[in-house]
Amino acid sequence: MARPRKFVEADVLDAARQRFTETGYHGTSVDDLSRATGLSKGSLYAAFGDKQALFQRVFDDYCAGSDAMAAALVDGPEDEALIRLRAWLHSPEITNRYGCLLAKGTAELASENDAVAARSLAAYETLLDSCRRLVEQAQRAGLVDPEADAEALGGLVVATHRGLEALAKAGVAPATRNRIADAAIAGISRKAARP
Repeated sequence: MARPRKFVEADVLDAARQRFTETGYHGTSVDDLSRATGLSKGSLYAAFGDKQALFQRVFDDYCAGSDAMAAALVDGPEDEALIRLRAWLHSPEITNRYGCLLAKGTAELASENDAVAARSLAAYETLLDSCRRLVEQAQRAGLVDPEADAEALGGLVVATHRGLEALAKAGVAPATRNRIADAAIAGISRKAARP
């Protein structure tokens, strides 16, 4: 008969996610994960499989959170769509120097791990779709040129978010990043296009 688990799975996954976010997949050893989670190697393997399986679980969970956040961005009045996009670009998740696990996992592993590549592509497609939908809302509200390419403008917002994260990791001041975010939103706003 198997012994009952003496740990909270969510706590272990949070600790593993933090460690992978800080040091990356290749920079994290099973010993590191054991210390971070408080579980022995044997307990980690028994509960989650090998390091790759644990990373995939953590990465999938992180991407699911990203998907939920992207879906929540779309909810709200259409005349506040640009406000929601600006708030996302100002979001606190990009203020730490570690960045997000989606960006880190994609950069480190997408070229060598098909499962990570597929999951990161799906997460970015969800972000792109949500940002496109927000631009379309802003177009209907008269805030963005209705003839503009909503898909391209949504992509510009996603690319700006990723770039702001890189700047945050480099230590660029939040005030500077927020001015860049504001300029990006102003750039897609109909008001900016008027003489």
